[in-house]
Amino acid sequence: MPRGALRAMTGTDEPKFGSFVIEFDSPGMGQILKAAGCQYALLDMEHSGFGYDQLKRALRFYQAADLPVIVSTVGGDYDMVARALDMGADGIQPAKVGSAEEARAILDHVRYAPRGARGVALGIAHDRYRQRPAAPALRAANRDVVFFPKVETPEGIEDIEAIAALDGVDGIWIGHFDLSVAMGIPAKFDHPRFQAAIERVAAACKRHGKSLGRIYDDTETGVALHAAGFEFLCCSGDSWLLQRGLSEGIAALRKACRGPRAGAAGTR
Repeated sequence: MPRGALRAMTGTDEPKFGSFVIEFDSPGMGQILKAAGCQYALLDMEHSGFGYDQLKRALRFYQAADLPVIVSTVGGDYDMVARALDMGADGIQPAKVGSAEEARAILDHVRYAPRGARGVALGIAHDRYRQRPAAPALRAANRDVVFFPKVETPEGIEDIEAIAALDGVDGIWIGHFDLSVAMGIPAKFDHPRFQAAIERVAAACKRHGKSLGRIYDDTETGVALHAAGFEFLCCSGDSWLLQRGLSEGIAALRKACRGPRAGAAGTR
């Protein structure tokens, strides 16, 4: 996977499909997602309990699978953002970005000078341990790393025009559950106020040529999101997909197995 594969996906209208990893850090996860048709993975560091040792190991497995990874961090503090990038994240998605000022501050942690203030350590994981001349390596990193702030508060919605307009913001990710809760309408995604907020974000992203992403749970929702302007479409998450598949499979077999077995002579 060439560095910049995630960058090449941004700013286009074509749908990009991925999935959320919140539970399993198996060596095979990248291969599994890739074989299922994913074009990227969204790896959670906010709710999962994954540590940075796990993240560093997991990113090597995803690289081996040629699958770009967006790492979702608890916030935009330097130690969260820069460490994830140094470990090889292709994109960074800090939670609860509420203003253009906050996004601009996080960008300082994402980009090297002169575009930011990210600390320099070359020839390590994010460079695939290759030794290269410093100047082109820094330019390549500034060009290729994707910044995808997650907007999930009313404050973020209010300042969405300024956030989307920032040079260096490559897309907006909507944290739909947190946004609905913060708006006082938990999980009411059809509520007129929630819909109006999403329309406002989609319009800002379209106006400034920025990508727009969100997790979806079912095909109907995914189709509706794409029609509304979302093109980074993230299919549920590992633990939920496993639980759903098992539940549906067991329920179907339990129903089919009701009653006496055909040809059974009796019960034991």
